[in-house]
Amino acid sequence: MSTKLFSPITFQGITLKNRIVMSPMCMYSCEPEDGTVQDFHITHYESRAVGQVGLVMVEATAVQPEGRISAKDLGIWDDKHIEGLKKITNRVHAHGSTTSIQLAHAGRKAQFNKGIVAPSAIAFSDRYATPDEMTVTDITNTIEAFKQAARRVKQAGFDIIEIHGAHGYLINQFLSPLTNKRNDQYGGSKENRYRMLREVINAVKSEFLGPIFVRISANEYQADGNTIDDFIYFSSEMKKQGVELIDCSSGGVVPASIPVYPGYQVKLAETIKHKANIATGAVGLITTGIQAEEILQNDRADLIFLARALLKNPYWAKAAADELNEEIGAPEQYLRGWRS
Repeated sequence: MSTKLFSPITFQGITLKNRIVMSPMCMYSCEPEDGTVQDFHITHYESRAVGQVGLVMVEATAVQPEGRISAKDLGIWDDKHIEGLKKITNRVHAHGSTTSIQLAHAGRKAQFNKGIVAPSAIAFSDRYATPDEMTVTDITNTIEAFKQAARRVKQAGFDIIEIHGAHGYLINQFLSPLTNKRNDQYGGSKENRYRMLREVINAVKSEFLGPIFVRISANEYQADGNTIDDFIYFSSEMKKQGVELIDCSSGGVVPASIPVYPGYQVKLAETIKHKANIATGAVGLITTGIQAEEILQNDRADLIFLARALLKNPYWAKAAADELNEEIGAPEQYLRGWRS
């Protein structure tokens, strides 16, 4: 029987050659602090495509300059960013991998002393500045920024967009009752807290016709936070809007103690997949091919997102294939080593 990890999967006409995804990971490597792609980024992403990752996802990329997590984050708030991003997609596509980019806004977790915004004027911790509460005009402008970012994504040649709604960044802040204390149409009920994400998805889809993924933090590790039933509701609404996959991470919305162990977030992906009837991605301390194959064969998720494992070994796919006795295509330049 062939492995599921190395079987193709199609989302809205875009086919991934296998189920291995390079999870979006901030590199904090834009030394000019202007959001532009540097040589490091091209090498970093191309090397994972050489290593036969099916979907290479570019790190959280800010739709507004004040939405960066740090001054050294990548940006997509200006047309000047398109050229560098297109270099990444060209190099990744050259090795047969599919490309994606995560569109993001840090909200109150932006590490700047001024200009930071959030749904409510509550600091993440005493190490962070207190944000300004967003006006409806601010919200409208940010949604427009996501829309324009989606246009640039298309021009840069990416195949898939992921919207960052996790880890306590802006969209997550709107979704969570722990951080959203608003009394208007963007706060209160779960329907209202979802409104920001709903409008961002609609804006992105108006410019980008390819598949849309959304990353969520499906456990907030706080009794007063969103429950799994809330996340099933959010995921069901996203499916209605045409979102193709929910990337199931956890935590980050408020300081919390998180129990970490191999595959600690997989159950979240499994629950949402079956309760909301939508494709999911599993992420979090997935380190071996056998572990990844178990998740897929037992229908717990549809994609395997790898983070630290791919930082440790850009050729993780080859190691997993060897572990699973699967023969995979080798880069021509590396054929002597991969098949010896």
